[in-house]
Amino acid sequence: MSANDSELARLVEELNRSVARAPRVGDKTATSPRDLDQLLSLAAQRQASDLLLVANSPIAFRVNGALATASSTLISSDEVRSYLQPLLTGTLSQELERNRSVDFCFMRPNIGRFRANVHYQRGSLAAAIRLLPAQIPSLDSLHLPAILAQLADRRQGFVLFTGPTGCGKTSSLAALIDLINARRRDHIITIEDPIEYEHPNRSSIVEQVEVGTDARGFAEAVRSVLRQNPDVILIGEIRDAETMSAALTAAETGHLVLSSLHTNDTAQTISRILDVFPTGHQQQIRQQLSLALLAIVAQQLVPASNGTGRYPATEVMMANFAMRNLIRQGHDHQIRSQIMIARSEGMMTMDQSLGELVRANRISRETAFAHCHQPDDLRRQLDTVSA
Repeated sequence: MSANDSELARLVEELNRSVARAPRVGDKTATSPRDLDQLLSLAAQRQASDLLLVANSPIAFRVNGALATASSTLISSDEVRSYLQPLLTGTLSQELERNRSVDFCFMRPNIGRFRANVHYQRGSLAAAIRLLPAQIPSLDSLHLPAILAQLADRRQGFVLFTGPTGCGKTSSLAALIDLINARRRDHIITIEDPIEYEHPNRSSIVEQVEVGTDARGFAEAVRSVLRQNPDVILIGEIRDAETMSAALTAAETGHLVLSSLHTNDTAQTISRILDVFPTGHQQQIRQQLSLALLAIVAQQLVPASNGTGRYPATEVMMANFAMRNLIRQGHDHQIRSQIMIARSEGMMTMDQSLGELVRANRISRETAFAHCHQPDDLRRQLDTVSA
């Protein structure tokens, strides 16, 4: 059994004991009803990243990227609704009924701050609740490459953090915004859905716009903030051509724009950006992107070899002259090779990053191969070092 499996087995055993001890919802003999706060406290104590509540399934926590469930106890649809109903205050209940899904953040005193997605599945309520760190993380605490700190000094351009859901994009963006907030006397505006990290004014003035509360949509919010004298604009996520076009325009006109996409590497990110536009406009977008882009950082979180925590594996592309030329001419298939050539400039492919984590004994060789893009390339660099 691996260290990760052993830790997961231990947590499942503790979960079973904890859930078994807690009174059931509706238990008239209980002195204090089991409620959501108890589950959130347990999640925080176990350093879980997420809590999942699904009817006719066990309560589940995600720890170190893997699900740990109290397998002996299933929760009913009525119990799920009892847990979630107190959260659905104000217009949230109406939005849930209208859209069948709603995203929001909430605070629990002495426990922490959380982001929730409440939705319907099989006709009953379900929820995925993310535990948010109490403090805004730093680039160092997230174990991100040191070169990313240079982006906090840039005054104009477009920076994208990419990767699958739950890979840490929001935390990375928050760390970069916090670094800018500490270093510079700027006007920073974030546009988020929902707001996850609350940024206090440090050296900069920070405004945080929440879509659905302070703005109707991302694209409209970007156009609006351009009239509010910003220096730095964070767009939580780019979901459509209108928002992408507004982001590129903002980056071209003297603003530092930070955002995220659900893509796995640099070449895929370029393709995704182009694909949201009609074919006839794609060459123009290539031209805009080649001029505005500063960096693409693709990341994924990989389980540590000791079974505790995860480390980010990152692909870092900094837009130098050669890279801009490849993007402009449509030679996306050469981007990966160019990143490898520019290793001395701080760039790296995902597989190079995984190789470094293996050599630092942070992750296992097996884990690296499970998460790599080009197994042959990873094998060559690991075998070269061991030889």
